[in-house]
This record gives sequence, C-alpha cells and structure tokens, in this order.
Amino acid sequence: MSKHIPWFLVGLMILASFILMLNASSQESATMDELAHIPAGYGYVRYLDFRLNPEHPPLVKALAALPLLFQKLNFPSNESAWQNDVNGQWLVGAQFLYESGNDADKIIQWSRLGPMLLTLLLIIFIYIWAKELIGRWWALFPTFLFGFSPTVLAHGHYVTTDIGAALGIFIASYYFIKFLLEPNRRHLIFSGLTFGIAQLMKFSAVLLIPFFGFLVIVFCLWEFKSKGYGLFTGFGQLLKIFCRYIFYLIIIFIIGYFLVYLVYFLFTVNYPIEKQNADTAFILTSFAGHPDRNWESCRLSSGVSLGRRARCLAEINIWLAQNKILRPIGQYLLGVLMVFQRSAGGNTAYFLGEVSAAGWWYYFPVVFVLKEPLPSLILIGLALLLSIWNICKKIRVNPRLYPLKSAFRDYLGTHFAEFSMLAFIILYWAYSINSSLNIGVRHILPTMPFIYILTASGLKKWISRRAIIIREGFWEKLWSLIINFFKNSFKAILLAVLIIWYLIETLFVSPHFLSYFNQFGGGTDNGYQYVTDSNYDWGQDLKRLTQWVKEKNINKIAVDYFGGGNPKYYLKDKAEYWWSAKGNPKEEGIGWLAISINTLQGAFGRLHPGQNRNPEDEYQWLKEIKNPYQPDFRIGKSIFVYKLE
Repeated sequence: MSKHIPWFLVGLMILASFILMLNASSQESATMDELAHIPAGYGYVRYLDFRLNPEHPPLVKALAALPLLFQKLNFPSNESAWQNDVNGQWLVGAQFLYESGNDADKIIQWSRLGPMLLTLLLIIFIYIWAKELIGRWWALFPTFLFGFSPTVLAHGHYVTTDIGAALGIFIASYYFIKFLLEPNRRHLIFSGLTFGIAQLMKFSAVLLIPFFGFLVIVFCLWEFKSKGYGLFTGFGQLLKIFCRYIFYLIIIFIIGYFLVYLVYFLFTVNYPIEKQNADTAFILTSFAGHPDRNWESCRLSSGVSLGRRARCLAEINIWLAQNKILRPIGQYLLGVLMVFQRSAGGNTAYFLGEVSAAGWWYYFPVVFVLKEPLPSLILIGLALLLSIWNICKKIRVNPRLYPLKSAFRDYLGTHFAEFSMLAFIILYWAYSINSSLNIGVRHILPTMPFIYILTASGLKKWISRRAIIIREGFWEKLWSLIINFFKNSFKAILLAVLIIWYLIETLFVSPHFLSYFNQFGGGTDNGYQYVTDSNYDWGQDLKRLTQWVKEKNINKIAVDYFGGGNPKYYLKDKAEYWWSAKGNPKEEGIGWLAISINTLQGAFGRLHPGQNRNPEDEYQWLKEIKNPYQPDFRIGKSIFVYKLE
C-alpha cells in the first residue's frame, strides 16, 4: 500500500496544478505569441498547410489546435493575409480570433488545454526519473517544486513552445541516458523517437546534438577507464568503444529526424510548392543579405566568410523548398535559420531601467533570481553550497590529482544521470547568456526540472546523513544523541517551512502567475520596475479591463494595449485605440486612458547607447499631468488606468 501513496500524492499535485492553470486561463486574454500560434496550429491540422509561423516547430501548436477541429469555426482562408502575405501570422490571427464571427475566448481556452496536458505529462516524467535516482519519496520534492512553480503554472497554460521545449528536452535526455546505461534496442528506439519529439517542440532542442555528443565522449572515456585499459596500450579498444557509440548516436539522430520529416511532410501536404518557395526566398532575403545564387561559391570551406556561409545555407534552403520530396526538410531548416537570425538580431526589451535590443549577458541569471520563489532559491543555494563543501572536503583530505580523478570516475559510475543534468544546465545557460534575445525567463524553462532534481538530490544527502555517536561514556553518548536529534529536527523543520512557504507563495499569487516576482524583485506588484515583456506583461489582463470598464460604467476609454487580445472585440465602441503620439485623449473628449506596463517601460526607460526612440513615443504629455507610476486604477497586474482631468 505504501508504494502507491507517492503516486497518489503525485496525482493530487497534477490535479492541483491543472486547477490552478485552468483558473488562471479562464480569466486571461490571449498573450502576444498566442495571437500567432493559435491560427498557425489550426492551419496545420485543418488545412495541412505550414505557411504560418515557420520560426517554431509544429507539435505544440498542432496539439493545441486539435480540439478546434470539433468546433464550427470560420477561418480567413479567403483573405489576402492567408493567400498572399508571407507568414501573415499576426493578421490571420487577428482575423481568425476577432473578426470572423468566432468566439475568441472559447477558441483560446480550448487551445490552451494542449499545453496544459504537456505540463502535466512533464510533471509525471519528473517524478519517474527522480524516483529512479533518489527514491519514490524524495522524488516528490522536485515534482512539487515544478508542479507549483509560478513560472511553470504561467507558461504551462499558454499556447507557446516553451513548456513543450522543457518536456521534449527532458524526455529525450531521460531516454538517451537510459540507453547509455542500459543499451538495448528498445531504449535506442525510444531515444530516437523522443529526440525527434524534442526537435518538433522548439528549435532550441537542437542543443541536444552537441549535448548528446558530449555525453557520448564522457561515457566512452569512463567505460574505457573503468575496464582498466591504459591510454596507449588500449587505444584500439578506446577507438572501438567510440565507434560503437557514435554509430548508436547516428541511429538516434536518423530516427529522430525521420520523425521530424514525417510530421513536416504531413503539415506541408497542402502548402502549395510555389508559395512555399516564394515565401522561403522572401524570408531569407534578409538572412545575411540576399542568398548567393552562385553554387560554386557556396562550398563551406574554411576560407568562406561567416556571412557567405549564411547565404549559402539560405540558398540550400530555397533549393530544398523547390523539391517535392525534400521540401519538408526545407521548411524545418527555414525555421532553424529564422531562429538563428532572430537570436543574433535580438529583441527590444526593458530590463533594470534600460531599453535595448542588444541584450544583457546577465539577463537570465538576474531574472531567475528575481522571479524564482525565495524558498526555492534558498533550497537551490543550500544544495549548491553543500555540494561545493563536500568537494572541497575531499580535496582537502587528499589533494593529489590521481585520487581525485579516481573519485570522479567512481562518481560517473554511480551518478552519470546527475552529471548529465548539470552538464545540460551549464550548456543551456551558457547559450542563453550568450544570446541577445532577452524576452523572458521562460526561455530557461528546459533547465528547471534538472535544477529541481539536483537540488533534491543534494538535500537528500544532507538530511539523510548518518549521525556520528561518541561512545566514550554514558554522558558523552547521551549528549551526542541530543545534539544529533536537534540537528536532524532543525533540518526537517527548515525543509518543511520552506516547502510550506513555497506553496503559500504560489497560492497567494494565483491567478497572476505570469507577473509573479519574489521579495528580491519587490513582489508581484512591483516586479515591472525590473523587467517586463513575458516576465510580467504579455497582454493577459485585457478581459479584466473589460470587466472593470463595465463595473465603472465608462462610456469611452483610450487603450494603448500590448498583447494578443483585441480591445475593440471586448469593449466594442467603448475602446479607442491610442498611442503616445496622439496626445492627450482628453482633447477628444475621452476621460480615461489605459496603458500596458510593457508599453510604459518601453517609453520611459533610459536608452542603451545606440538605441533610438522617437520623442513623440515617450508619453511626455502624460508625465506633465500625472505620475505615470501612480495610476488611478490598476487592472490585474499589467494595465495602468488614468483618469484624465
């Protein structure tokens, strides 16, 4: 019976997480990216056409759109945005949700069930892997941290690729490491399939290729040394081990990309080849200049410049789009190139009082510290310090190199999965820090399951450490028992307090999970002072603004809104689209102004050197009559409302 209790508790966590996400979703309008992702997914599953949103793989969007197939919906397939525009995702999204006679809220809520399902599935997989590593009871700990994380509960119910990336990378890593430790045909096939699933979730999963390659190298070296071979005397054996596992790795990649090909083939069946070719060529004209049509100059030799290589990749992509058999690969490669292009170009964002498109190398570490619940940070920090302390103790006891190498080899033999998790965290964070695309903590979601499992593993060793009892005499033994009792009690009480604190943080911030900031970040009400965009304001509060306008019986309100909603759809004639350059709405007889916080911070933040902003976009006239940061009313967490005198 006791074996089933942990699974029962996991079930309760899943149910609670689902209820929290569903409750938040029912109160929120479409976020910015959902405006593009929802119609794109519907285009994939309804029309088998991949013309929208090629910069993201299809799996999450297609899963989100499946419930929509059972509804009678009007899709703007006859509109120019669908037929003629190149990747007209935003306009098609606006037409599909708000201008075609559909129930936008119904579409949005049903679409979000798919991402919620992926979130719940990931919670289960976290428990499964953690159970294998640290036991069924301790596995509840990382499962709890992930299932009740405000960041997870926020992005776990949006139609975006972030939670899909976390799931895909996690299960792909799980089955690949399982194959390395227990090589057999079943694990090989599952590793290949989950690798392919990861690639279909988000293009950042491409990082699994170097990550798996690194793990193969480390594992081969460990296996070689564990068998007692010398580096020179056993070189042939080392080469044999490498060749075997490289062969397996190639098979895994082949299986994965065959699955990618099949899915892309399905969703490009009705995408006219002429339009795909024209769309691809147009999109790639801005990729390192116009694609080079000279095939001879496209040899990727060491003497070819990086810009030329980019143009050659673009030309290859265009050629693939023209081929009836290979065009699914061309559509996949197009997405990869678009992601690389956007990552290099950055995205204008507000961070720590500054507006920049160049990005900040310290963006993700700072945002993680500001948005991760404080009890979680304490637990992660404690586990990290304990691990470092244990390493330092081993070095102090025996500082010679060879015993340390031997200890590391023994560690790999018993903790290869934990080592792999740590390696992925370092790789993914290094990639993220080096990227100038700084638009949300959601981009490091794939590392959070690994962080929580490693935290639980470190704390388990600390909590479960055996007491040292002095046996010199009765009183010494009694004193030792008392000290150890209080030590263990302190550890247990500390852990319980932090867990309860963590849960309270989540419940108190509900349903405003997206805007959550911890005490370091000034709390949820003040987090916008540090960073915005998908960390705080993604357009989720438009429905709350609608309700507020009705309650206040306001006849007209000017709205400067950032997000995937449509003020006119919800407020009808009561809403007037507004922006800074239009001046004071009072001059046109409108006594109220609502502004998204993301827009405000973009207007008021100091400019990074080289960053430009039009003076008319800085809401100077609002500063003259109001303190912008002291609105008369606040809608949800992300919309400020001013009563204009």
